[in-house]
Amino acid sequence: MRALVWHGKEDIRCDTVSDPEIEHSRDAIIKVSSCAICGSDLHLFHNYIPAMMPGDIMGHEAMGEVVEVGTRAKSKLKKGDRVVVPFTIFCGECEQCKRGNFSVCERSNRKKYLAEKAFGHSTSGLFGYTHLTGGYPGGQAEYLRVPFADMTHIKVPDSLSDEQVLFLSDILPTGWQAAVQCEIEPDDTVAVWGGGPVGQMAIRSAMLQGARQVIAIDCVAERLSMAEAAGAITINFEEESVVTRLNELTGGKGPQKCIDAVGLESHVSMGQPDTIYDRAKQMMMMENDRPHVLREMIYVCRPGGIISIPGVYSGLVDKIPMGQAMNKGLTFRMGQTHVKRWTDELLRLIEEGHIDPSFVITHTASLDQGPDMYKLFRDKQDSCIKVVLKP
Repeated sequence: MRALVWHGKEDIRCDTVSDPEIEHSRDAIIKVSSCAICGSDLHLFHNYIPAMMPGDIMGHEAMGEVVEVGTRAKSKLKKGDRVVVPFTIFCGECEQCKRGNFSVCERSNRKKYLAEKAFGHSTSGLFGYTHLTGGYPGGQAEYLRVPFADMTHIKVPDSLSDEQVLFLSDILPTGWQAAVQCEIEPDDTVAVWGGGPVGQMAIRSAMLQGARQVIAIDCVAERLSMAEAAGAITINFEEESVVTRLNELTGGKGPQKCIDAVGLESHVSMGQPDTIYDRAKQMMMMENDRPHVLREMIYVCRPGGIISIPGVYSGLVDKIPMGQAMNKGLTFRMGQTHVKRWTDELLRLIEEGHIDPSFVITHTASLDQGPDMYKLFRDKQDSCIKVVLKP
């Protein structure tokens, strides 16, 4: 089959690789009909996430048709079922899964010894990501093996297009969880740093969950325009001070809720110190991530507020103002997304027309065009916000 394969820093190729096979009785194989490039894939593309190996198949947003089912998965799946595949692999039986904490499943990371060394405890397996999360082949391919497939799937109706349901795999529930973590109240101002695909979903989720005012912070005109179309107030951090503008919009009190939809590759805002320090430490492997957004959120968030972090961080960060956070009584909530916890409700919202996630798609291409699409997405060329690939 054809698949997008990681060969090293900024080197993704469309290669011919072996077809996946059933390896366990709870497995299934799907023929991929649609997959997507995610912002967190760029962290792998830039080699900021450790434990990638040449030959790893990329991609964690995929859907398609079931073509083969292991014996123990047949009670839940059959050939011909149309499914979206959550990016978090979960067993459904361990203590964490029973609590709905699917992204920290205790059994699905087949290389948990690596995660335990890096994180202290294992997290769930993820598709198409670092070997710290199992090193599972991803969904930017013609076929995908789904472990624990009797649990790790979302059945979707034929009445909805791929484009409407594909993002149930990651960015829609990720944006939704980011807003849920904020415990939004009717008078809340929610500020969202990052207007990429996850940020766009977080903006709309905050509105659906009842925020009085949502503010989107980015520097890319197309992203700001998309956020504005949803009803958000926008701040271009290259043209105005984020701190000054947020104070103006909140009567000097700051937003009650702040969402970091950027993660480890954040950029500096106007009027703030340069990030040369972070970039230098990152290059010398003395710091994994650039935490500018985290610092800014802690500074501007209203005392007693909540900071929600769906953006991916990979390891160590430096000079986080914990004194500010502690004395302001801020609450931090973060983590990979418990996808399946939210998808029943989100599928209902899609079916009832409350949200159509396809709005975020700007480019559709073939799998062979995938390597070029990675570069287009990275460079934000041709007004690119979200790429869907059709194997």
